[in-house]
Amino acid sequence: MFFVTPAYAEEAPAGTAETGADTHAAPAAGDVHTETGVPAEHHGGGVFPPFDSTTYASQLLWLAITFVVFYVLMQKVITPRIGGILEQRHNRISQDLDEASRLKAEADADVAAYEAELAAARAKSNSIGTAARDAAKLKAEADRKAVEAGLAEKLKAAEGRIADIKAKAFADVGTIAEETATAVVEQLIGTSAKADVAAAVADIKKGA
Repeated sequence: MFFVTPAYAEEAPAGTAETGADTHAAPAAGDVHTETGVPAEHHGGGVFPPFDSTTYASQLLWLAITFVVFYVLMQKVITPRIGGILEQRHNRISQDLDEASRLKAEADADVAAYEAELAAARAKSNSIGTAARDAAKLKAEADRKAVEAGLAEKLKAAEGRIADIKAKAFADVGTIAEETATAVVEQLIGTSAKADVAAAVADIKKGA
């Protein structure tokens, strides 16, 4: 089946256009026809449509229409959406920064409170330690004074007992001396000289 293009139909004679079957039955020498019916001289001879000067007006019209549509689309749809997305991100970033600032302020406040409590605890522990040392020192001083007082009393009592023992010993020594001396004198002279012996012992005690 063959097709006849408008260009080929215009070039063909009127008689042959009406009887297309006869024309195709006897092609001219040197002509090559394809199944599409396009003559050989029309292959590769056309102009690329964007560079065709006859279509410049329609191309400019469609370019203007496309530009206007794209501009309106950008202004009414795309740009507001992009602006809304940017605004949302900006608001979210601002909120995150505010939250971070708030958390940082809270952390700083907690750290300051902890440091204040730690300083107060250290001061309290130092004061407690100082008070404990002072109390221990006072107690030790009081205990020392009490021990010294007790020792002084014991020493005084001991000295009193020693004095009593010494006085008693001296008294006993005098009596023993008198008795011994009286017995010796009686053995030596055969008579009792107790009064003389007692006077001699008393003189010795006074000299001691």
